[in-house]
Amino acid sequence: MADDKTNRGEPDRSRVSGSEPYEVEYFASKHGLSQEQARELIARVGNDREKLDAAAEGIKGDRRSG
Repeated sequence: MADDKTNRGEPDRSRVSGSEPYEVEYFASKHGLSQEQARELIARVGNDREKLDAAAEGIKGDRRSG
């Protein structure tokens, strides 16, 4: 039986999809990272937005102090 196309549900805003170029691009620009850095961070930390935001802030902090 086919999926019900009318029941789409809410988007999952708590996750960042590393396979969607627009999500990687947005995340990278939001934190001042290259897209490659963003992809590496997603691969290392996972796709939980809160954890990624915290890890990206840590990277920005490292660049400022170094």
